[in-house]
This record gives sequence, C-alpha cells and structure tokens, in this order.
Amino acid sequence: MKTASARLDNARVSLKHSVAICKELKNKKLEKAKKFLENLRDKKISLNKKYYTKASKQILKILENAEANARVKNLNPERLFVKSAKADKGEVFIRPKSRWRFRGRRAKVTRIEIELEER
Repeated sequence: MKTASARLDNARVSLKHSVAICKELKNKKLEKAKKFLENLRDKKISLNKKYYTKASKQILKILENAEANARVKNLNPERLFVKSAKADKGEVFIRPKSRWRFRGRRAKVTRIEIELEER
C-alpha cells in the first residue's frame, strides 16, 4: 500500500489532549477526519465533553500537510485513510523566568505524527 506521512516536532500542545484526538482519528477517511477536527475546533462537537481547540488546530495543520504530501506522491485523495496517528512526548523545553535565581517552568511539548494510506 502507498502511504504519505507528516509530523511536527515540539508542538506546544498538551500530550494528553493530543493522544485523545489521535485515538479518534485512527482508521477514519481523510475527509471525515478533517471535518471532525474542524467541528472540534469550532466547538460544534465535543470529545469527552471537551473541545481541545488548540490541539485540534495543530493536528489539522499536520493532516493537511500529510494530504499535500500524498498529492505529491500522486495518491487518490478520495481513497485516503488515516493509517496511524501518534502523539509522543517531545523534548524538554523549560520556559525562562525573568530573574536568574528562579527556575523556569517546563512547557507542554508534544511530537505528533500522522500517516495516510491509500486503500
């Protein structure tokens, strides 16, 4: 099977929110997945009684990048499915403080990867 993928390292979104959204996206058709993320972003539907707007915006961007990569590989966009959607913990990113003696706060950093497959 032909595949196309896209990923974003060090996305500034919550890992927990990204994992919840990625579980919903697996094995969905590309158009249904995009519609789901747009509705989640616009607060038309909820997932576990939450909207996850920031995470859904980032994942929608990655999904559109994967779709563009599939077009470059001459895959049929109507036959594309989300083969895998993963969210992993990113690098440690410590937000700085203004004073040297205070320790910075660890920021939420996530690595998101989406793979599309033509069926």
